[in-house]
Amino acid sequence: MSDLATYSRTGSIVMDDGKANVMSLAMLSALHAAFDQAEKDKAVVILKARGRHFSGGFDLNVFAKGSAEDQYLMLKAGAELALRVLSFPTPVVAACHGNAYPMGAFLIMSSDHRLAAEGNYLIGMNEVAIGLTVPRFAIEIARQRLTPAYFSRVVVTAEMFGPAEAVTAGFFDRVVAADALDRSAEEVAGKLSTLDMAAHAATKARARGAVIKMIRGMIDEDITPQYGEDRVKNRASA
Repeated sequence: MSDLATYSRTGSIVMDDGKANVMSLAMLSALHAAFDQAEKDKAVVILKARGRHFSGGFDLNVFAKGSAEDQYLMLKAGAELALRVLSFPTPVVAACHGNAYPMGAFLIMSSDHRLAAEGNYLIGMNEVAIGLTVPRFAIEIARQRLTPAYFSRVVVTAEMFGPAEAVTAGFFDRVVAADALDRSAEEVAGKLSTLDMAAHAATKARARGAVIKMIRGMIDEDITPQYGEDRVKNRASA
């Protein structure tokens, strides 16, 4: 497991690339490895980050300059991770303290309990503002967590929100004081650890089964090696 994402036996997964916690293929691979271990340990996960940002989202340099294979592999790893969190057999708590751009926002929306620290930062899906079409899997993740009044504002017009309004939008469940974020996340995880995990997993699968099946099909259909080839071709002709 890479230092980009460290896992502790208490269930904490911490992202730290020393910069903006960009969701490169290396970061995504490290996160998958961390969730592998958490699943083996049957741990309640707390997903958080170090530095000023929760996540800067996908590595835009890969979209702008990367090979077809790099683009395909990065988007595939991200989509699979979001789906994994959405269907994870034990509870996942997201603790956000800074900017959360797409992929970071997808992971937060896929988590079971989502905490935001007070602060001057933004969360959202800014793809259409930077020339990217929102992937279908991401739209469905957003649809199942965001409130209807905010869904189009987030997905279609790329509006970003501070922590308080992000609760209203549906990104977070509540805002806590910045210096209480870790403690609050641990308290939530402690309460969730008292659940019957078999019942939790079965109920999550029942409650989210339709959207999980839908997203699974979208990933398999949309994110193929051809996706990367098409992006490189379109980039060359632009």
